[in-house]
Amino acid sequence: MGTSAIRVVRLLVDGAPRTARLVGDDRAALYAHDDPLAALASDPDGDVVELAAHELLPPVHAPEIWGAGVTYERSLDARLEEAQTGARDLYSLVYEAERPELFLKDAGMRRTVGPGGAIRVRSDSGWTVPEPELALVLGPAAEPVAVTVANDVSSRDIEGANSLYIPQAKTYAGSCAIGPALAVPDDWDAAWTIRLRIADHGRELFAGETSTAKMKRRLPELVAWLVRDNPLPPGSVLLTGTGLVPPDDYTLAPGHEVSVTIDGIGTLVNTVAAD
Repeated sequence: MGTSAIRVVRLLVDGAPRTARLVGDDRAALYAHDDPLAALASDPDGDVVELAAHELLPPVHAPEIWGAGVTYERSLDARLEEAQTGARDLYSLVYEAERPELFLKDAGMRRTVGPGGAIRVRSDSGWTVPEPELALVLGPAAEPVAVTVANDVSSRDIEGANSLYIPQAKTYAGSCAIGPALAVPDDWDAAWTIRLRIADHGRELFAGETSTAKMKRRLPELVAWLVRDNPLPPGSVLLTGTGLVPPDDYTLAPGHEVSVTIDGIGTLVNTVAAD
């Protein structure tokens, strides 16, 4: 399991965003600024506050969010199951290829929410699922400096109809969530356990877990491909793919609560919007 001695969050304090370092699970020491990347390498210089008294914000205002696909064997199986055309062969080829699948998920946080934010289902999709993922946060040199929890919400029926529809299946309002914290791993090669729980007004609909140990590709490999001929601004985020997919008869619906937990980082909770 990945562990971390440093966990940084962003809070709304007196109407303004502030960066803070977690002190245990329910308190945080404030910084005088709102710069989570700088906070990873410096000590807090402000008051200690109770988390429950403040709104949690996305842990980083990411200028760009990218996703990687078919990085686990289970994600390959899911993509093959959803594909309705010759795209089945494409997913198998990507899984075995040197070059990974990479796609732009968001820019400027226009489609991404933080802890407690509302995720959404496309109005023209009948089969949408959460995809729980470990996400990498990149620093000024385009190197990983922290990790966070992510939910790569995806319209499986749209993607399955034609692989050229991936941008529409993956990139739309409310299709991404990140949080609750940025964590600095003690060991970048450690395996992280990822747990997913879906509930409808307290009634559990699905629960499962996977581990980054089941990834076919290593994290540095994904980053190296992402930044190849592709300059990224600091604070950009890379979602590293999922190995945990709900059953084919499940689809997200308004009111469903999705919880993604990665020990050492925290639990990201979001509810599907009614519209």
